[in-house]
Amino acid sequence: MPLLTTSDVGTDVHPGLKGPTDPTAGAHTHSAATMVPDQSRAERTQSYAVADFPVPHGREEDWRFTPVAELAALFADESTGNCLDWAEQLPQGVTLTSMSVQEWQATGAPRPADRAAVVAAANSGGVAVLDVPAEAELTEPVRINLTGDDQGVVHGHLLVRVGRHARATIVVGHSGTSTYSEMLTLDVADGAQVTFVSLQEWADDAIHLGQHDVIVGRDASVRHIAVTLGGHLVRLNTNASYRAPGGSFEALGVYFADAGQHLEHRLFVDHGVPHCRSNVEYKGALQGETAHTVWVGDVLIRAAAEGTDTYELNRNLILTEGARADSVPNLEIETGQIEGAGHASATGRFDDQQLFYLMARGIPEDQARRLVVRGFFASVVARIGVPEVQERLMAAIDLELEQASV
Repeated sequence: MPLLTTSDVGTDVHPGLKGPTDPTAGAHTHSAATMVPDQSRAERTQSYAVADFPVPHGREEDWRFTPVAELAALFADESTGNCLDWAEQLPQGVTLTSMSVQEWQATGAPRPADRAAVVAAANSGGVAVLDVPAEAELTEPVRINLTGDDQGVVHGHLLVRVGRHARATIVVGHSGTSTYSEMLTLDVADGAQVTFVSLQEWADDAIHLGQHDVIVGRDASVRHIAVTLGGHLVRLNTNASYRAPGGSFEALGVYFADAGQHLEHRLFVDHGVPHCRSNVEYKGALQGETAHTVWVGDVLIRAAAEGTDTYELNRNLILTEGARADSVPNLEIETGQIEGAGHASATGRFDDQQLFYLMARGIPEDQARRLVVRGFFASVVARIGVPEVQERLMAAIDLELEQASV
């Protein structure tokens, strides 16, 4: 039984543990229901076998926010043979090959953790393998652009391996129309430094489910960035684990939901070895009737993970009536011998006082709204570290606001 488990909305820095605070977050409470979970995060099913995952009905904890009725095609254990169009730009020394699903399983890669992921892994027809060699210091990002052309259901499978002490930035972009489910494994060797960016810029009718597994080597540093702006229904599960002490994992996310969009991001950081660090920060904005976002952040600090330092933050900005944001931070601690652990969640409406302040100084309302929203996202966007992504993101946010004001 964990020493401490919390699942709350608000700011939480546990007694005796250090962590930042968020003065804008709501009140924080503990109840019997949050202190004793139905199931530890460590006990949830992980398997390579499709039969181990029944078809979700929407009442399961992992699926209760998701409109599962729209996902029947991605739950069906059927190979379609469809593929997205690939275009890649590989710096010198980086290779793209393939392996079978059975070979991928033999590597000991993390197992799928839900029905959609295990179906994607089993029916992908093979695994694309991107290798960044040891000691490489890439001066340009690796770029992979995946484009859907309404091919029907597509199962994708990508393994990214980064060698010892390599430094690399990898950008995977998604656009067009598709019903797409993916398994992605990012295996980072000892001492490497990696930034991985996943861009969801789909057309309005696209559906995208994904499981991203990040394995952090000894003294390695990994930054995983999710930018989700397009698609009708997008749900990404990002899971991080550590191979040895000294690893650092940072997860950053930015999302903007319009009317009719469902954008869902789930994080699981599994601290199973000592002296590792994690930091999660996701920010989202919503506008329009039925716009819906979901963020669930799970952090598990196992008994062996002494010296852990972890924090997670989610903030949501609701710009119009009719939008809904669900935010659930969870922290499960099995040892008190840690450096720090905390979480915070805050959801609020557009600050009319900030808008009035800017307009009173002669700034037109549409420009004032844009400045407030830009300021809200600034702390995350500035840390992405990929100028082309930062510029595209802010331009896309400006476009969203311009369309809303028409």
